[in-house]
Amino acid sequence: MSATETNKPVKVLVLDTVMDRGGAETMTMNYLRHMDRSKVQYDFLVNRDYHAAYENEIAKLGGKVYRMCPLYPQDFAKYKRQFRAFLKKHPEYRIIHSNLEERSYFALRIAKEMGIPVRIAHAHNRPVGFDLKSIVREYFRFRLPPYVTHMFACGQEAGDWLFGVKNRKRVIQQRNAVDTAQYRFNPKTAAEVRAEFNAPEDCFVLGHVGRFFPQKNHMQLIDIFAAVHRQRPNSQLWLVGGGELDDSLKNQVKAKVHELGLDDSVVFTGVRTDVNRLMQGMDSFILPSLYEGFPMTMIEAQSAGLPCTISDKVPSQCDVTGNVQIVALDASPDDWAKSVLAQHDEAVESGVAGEARTKGADAVTEAGYDIVANAQWLQEFYLNALAKGEAIERARTAKKSKGGR
Repeated sequence: MSATETNKPVKVLVLDTVMDRGGAETMTMNYLRHMDRSKVQYDFLVNRDYHAAYENEIAKLGGKVYRMCPLYPQDFAKYKRQFRAFLKKHPEYRIIHSNLEERSYFALRIAKEMGIPVRIAHAHNRPVGFDLKSIVREYFRFRLPPYVTHMFACGQEAGDWLFGVKNRKRVIQQRNAVDTAQYRFNPKTAAEVRAEFNAPEDCFVLGHVGRFFPQKNHMQLIDIFAAVHRQRPNSQLWLVGGGELDDSLKNQVKAKVHELGLDDSVVFTGVRTDVNRLMQGMDSFILPSLYEGFPMTMIEAQSAGLPCTISDKVPSQCDVTGNVQIVALDASPDDWAKSVLAQHDEAVESGVAGEARTKGADAVTEAGYDIVANAQWLQEFYLNALAKGEAIERARTAKKSKGGR
């Protein structure tokens, strides 16, 4: 009897590198929190051997976290052996939702061979540039499609990269949805947060949320803020997020901040569970990334009603409210600063600031990025896809059986 014919929830096995507070991981947790877990339950298979940020919450929500070896080239053969053994031990997983980009190839090929009817590959990024890793990535992304039953992407550009433009019609754009109610601007909360970080009412606070990874471009961000600070000395930069286990890049950023004499104006908040609250205290949001898929932090910032500035390497599709401006990545720090400050000042002068920021949450909801409706959609997608997939498998088995008589 299939999972869809019992009273037990359908088990979805989510493949991810590690369940820390990254964009894709946070998005996955948003969906897990808002689905009916009596019908659909997430379990996770990760490739890092440490207890990550979201694992306690996953356990509280009824999920399990399993571990396997890393997915580095030298471990590919070991991973395939371990994954095949895992599926044999856990026949309850009939849906696999992989966030491993092109590396999904290994798991989904094995899953197809073992008759898993629903095999989802999810594109979360759009890499740019070329290095040795690019050769491996290109090879496996071209080999991936035959083993995928459903192609998901956070945005069109990410989908085009992982699956190819020729498969664009097959790609389902799953929205990086958030609980907009949690981000709705509240003046009282804003005052409390600013007091926590010693930001006076007249201080201009520029915010950024992102792990200290190269793609987030923190070094250029510091140069941009240095220009902002020259033009508006009464200003702060809040950097929200953590980094790798050794914090090497984060420490390089801190060293640059010190060299520029900005120690008193740059706040490193570390990993926070209250990003929705911190965004209340910001005046503007900035994302000068080298590349992105569809950054969920942009949906959060727009829900908080923040004027946003992104680089031209961030998909313009993430502007769902009309409150986002684009600056060329190679523009000078002074040009970036002028654009950021002009956007903020215009918002203040036109009244699109202060309590009027509460409209951001409504605008994001109207654009279709609130989590409640999206979680309901995904839940039904899983159930329908499984029912259809298992029906196809039964028909195929019956045909083989009939042919063998």
